Amino acid sequence: MKEERLQMSESFLLAAILAIVGGFLDAYSYLLRGHVFANAQTGNIVLLGVYLQKGDFSKALYYFVPISAFALGVVLVEIIKKLFKGKPGLHWRQRIVLLELFLLFVVAMIPCGNANVIANVLISFVCAMQVETFRRVHQHPFTSTMCTGNLRSGTESFYQYWQTGEIKFRDKGFKYYGIIAFFIFGAVIGAFLIQPFGRYSILLCCFLLIVSVILMIKEYRM
Repeated sequence: MKEERLQMSESFLLAAILAIVGGFLDAYSYLLRGHVFANAQTGNIVLLGVYLQKGDFSKALYYFVPISAFALGVVLVEIIKKLFKGKPGLHWRQRIVLLELFLLFVVAMIPCGNANVIANVLISFVCAMQVETFRRVHQHPFTSTMCTGNLRSGTESFYQYWQTGEIKFRDKGFKYYGIIAFFIFGAVIGAFLIQPFGRYSILLCCFLLIVSVILMIKEYRM
């Protein structure tokens, strides 16, 4: 069988690292920064609607801010891709990851409390950039900052394997469930490190993003 050659940006290794970051950030923002879901905005949208119904507009605004930041993060990625795609120097994806790294370092410097809204804006911004930049693993669509789509695709793949017996569906299902497992692992690490290190625990994500940039320098061959 012909060997499949993949860029590092689509490798399972990089997807696993980014999933750890995604799980960590969700645990971090929820447990330490005011019970906000920084990664997947569905929960924030629901809470926005709940507080609008209650007439608590200040609380509704609290959840509207990270939703808006997420949308702006997607737009920024498209702008950076348009400006730097095909240009010499750092690949546009590496530029995005370096920007993520810088913003998460800033989050580590923001005290917990009234400034949580700023931290959550930056985290939501980072998550949007990550999910928009890294959209495929082994040529299959995936997300590193939320699990619903991965759970659906993985379960569908295992069902197709059960129906057809084709190994490709089994392998695809294991990749999706593997990403979910790494996301959970990231949440576990986040919950564990928050107690002793507080807001500085997010620096682990900075380290993982540095590793990601280094890995993307070369192509990954499976």
